[in-house]
Amino acid sequence: FILSTGNRLYVGWFGTFMFPLSGLAIIGYMTAFILAPPVDIDGIREPVAGSLLYGNNIISGGVIPSSNAIGVHFYPEWESATLLEWLYNGGTYQFIVLHFIGGVSSWMGREWEFSFRLGMRPWIYLAFSAPLIAATAVFILYPIGQGSFSDGMPLGMSGTFNFMLVFQAEHNILMHPFHILGVAGVFGGSLFSAMHGSLVTSSLLAESPGDVSLNIGYNFGQEDETYSISAAHGYFGRLIFQYASFNNSRSLHFFLGGWPVIGIWFTALGVSTMAFNLNGLNFNQSIIDSNGHLINSWADLMN
Repeated sequence: FILSTGNRLYVGWFGTFMFPLSGLAIIGYMTAFILAPPVDIDGIREPVAGSLLYGNNIISGGVIPSSNAIGVHFYPEWESATLLEWLYNGGTYQFIVLHFIGGVSSWMGREWEFSFRLGMRPWIYLAFSAPLIAATAVFILYPIGQGSFSDGMPLGMSGTFNFMLVFQAEHNILMHPFHILGVAGVFGGSLFSAMHGSLVTSSLLAESPGDVSLNIGYNFGQEDETYSISAAHGYFGRLIFQYASFNNSRSLHFFLGGWPVIGIWFTALGVSTMAFNLNGLNFNQSIIDSNGHLINSWADLMN
């Protein structure tokens, strides 16, 4: 049953880890978001409330990171004297994050395992590695570099934005080359996806009457191509220039998959370097004359 590819939902060896880990993470998150008591995030006996029960809403609510007094120590429930002490020190954050990372890592492994069983190539799991590495960077690697899980990203909307603003203030992430590559990956991926989808949709082969949707002209599993790649290539090659357009469908789709994945890899790598305070570029007061005197310029606004 576990290894059968005939099941409606493939399980696999990785699935035996994925389902319980992900289930515990989801149950823990929902419970903490609704019911968790305030957490002493800064370790200064000033607990911060994040749950709905303590007055938050969907926007302001979230799971508060573990206490700064805990640092990066592994803090399971049995390491505390009581359950209330564990909750007060934010043990739920470590519980959720570690089970979540384990769960999505197992999901990635399950993608590879299922592809292997079906004789497919392994690119699906490789593409999923990008969001997994990005999540690992902000939830695990950054807190380790900063010395405390209290510096991890809170699990909520307002907490996420607060994390972003503090990250920029402390590390100047917007001027980090790897983050710039990540922005190019995400926005470029969106642009290329829109370009590809619109080109394909505009060059569909009409196989249905004019008053019926073109989608009716496609049958799942058909051997004939459903759009004219030569027409799309000819259009786009003349719209810009010849070599801006792919004439090979396989290399085109590899590019569409690879561009955002590589960009997000770089962003995760950038967060991991900034975790250890190798920060973004800073051009403040960087222009001086031959005598060493500062020349004020727009560069001073770059930080």
